[in-house]
Amino acid sequence: MDPASLIGIVLALVALLATMIMEGSSPMAIILLPPLILVFGGTFGAAIAGSAMADVKKIGGWFKQALLPPQVPPISDRIQTLVSLAEKARKEGLLALEAQVKEIDDPFLKRGLQMGIDGTDPEELRSVLEGEISAKKAEDKVAAKFFTAMGGYAPTVGIIGTVVGLIHVLENLSDPGSLGPLIAGAFVATLWGVLSANIFWLPMGAKITRISELQAAQMELLVEGITEIQAGTSPRAVRLKLTSLVPPSEVKQQEAA
Repeated sequence: MDPASLIGIVLALVALLATMIMEGSSPMAIILLPPLILVFGGTFGAAIAGSAMADVKKIGGWFKQALLPPQVPPISDRIQTLVSLAEKARKEGLLALEAQVKEIDDPFLKRGLQMGIDGTDPEELRSVLEGEISAKKAEDKVAAKFFTAMGGYAPTVGIIGTVVGLIHVLENLSDPGSLGPLIAGAFVATLWGVLSANIFWLPMGAKITRISELQAAQMELLVEGITEIQAGTSPRAVRLKLTSLVPPSEVKQQEAA
């Protein structure tokens, strides 16, 4: 599990509450049920309205994907696994990997190696695996777009809530003593609209995109490793080729380790 999203959201909320307390305001001043219902319910409804019903069924999984995504394994571990497999295949032949494949947890790597062991044509193997990567990217893009859309709707829904609140203010002009609290309450909706967009929805969409990029990059590296193993490339050459695909900053981290 990658806790960065939860840590970031908590840090942002703590900064908001600390600012309110330092300025002499009560954090409870922004906990008003009507604007919360309008902003969160309205934003969620607008996002659903722009989605297909098949997408709506996946929303629970998307929230988990944004807030509690799986930890992406270190790239050095991936390379070492592929080099070890290349060593075994070089010494004992590709069929010798049959038993080792069963112990691999990564389903993508497992499928790719099994296809190689079964004698799948290298071009076809690459095509199948790259197609799987493209499908994953497309699915993750839909999830990220859903939260990004919520980030766009939320501030506008908040403004709608403020307009509704100001209408109520105008209805009570005959009672000047109540205008201050009513006006303050009206702007709470705008606050929650902007706050939810920039602390919840947009970061969640960005997190899904980033995790998807990291996972796709590792899957592409696995494709290269699998095809090299299938071709009988030497372990040293496999390591050099895979390392060349890794960002320079991560290569330095591997060397330091």
